[in-house]
Amino acid sequence: MLHKVNISGLAMDPASNTPIVLLKTEEGDKTLPIWIGLLEATSIASALQDIQFDRPMTHDLFKNLTQMLNLHINRIDICDLKDNTFFAEIHFAFGERSFTMDARPSDAIALALRFKAPIFVDDQVMEKSQASKPGEALDDSEEGKKWADYLEKLSPEDFGKYKV
Repeated sequence: MLHKVNISGLAMDPASNTPIVLLKTEEGDKTLPIWIGLLEATSIASALQDIQFDRPMTHDLFKNLTQMLNLHINRIDICDLKDNTFFAEIHFAFGERSFTMDARPSDAIALALRFKAPIFVDDQVMEKSQASKPGEALDDSEEGKKWADYLEKLSPEDFGKYKV
């Protein structure tokens, strides 16, 4: 089952200086944190704040190209989580035809914002995300356990929020 989500926050993880996008379900109270790259976070933030640049950024360029080709993004799905890596699909429409492309969630979210397309998260992704403990699979040293404990105690309130 897919859950419609909204971006509830975009912040920097103070431990790793890595941007995090927080997705919150519209129904219920589930939150999904996804660590993303700095360039993608900048692209998401500029879309959230409706900042226009003199020259098109990568996601804007892609939007311009797809519109010239009469392609539309209907929705994106955060569809899987494997080995601490999230996977997404972008659902395109072209006239009566449709197709799906694999994408990084950060790129898919940046495009969804530009197309005003809904964002969905699959049940299994929510379950896998809540079942895994950050850092557990990657580092079982004392330092790794300390970071895992820190990340496990983070709550959505610990992150900043963008005013949309």
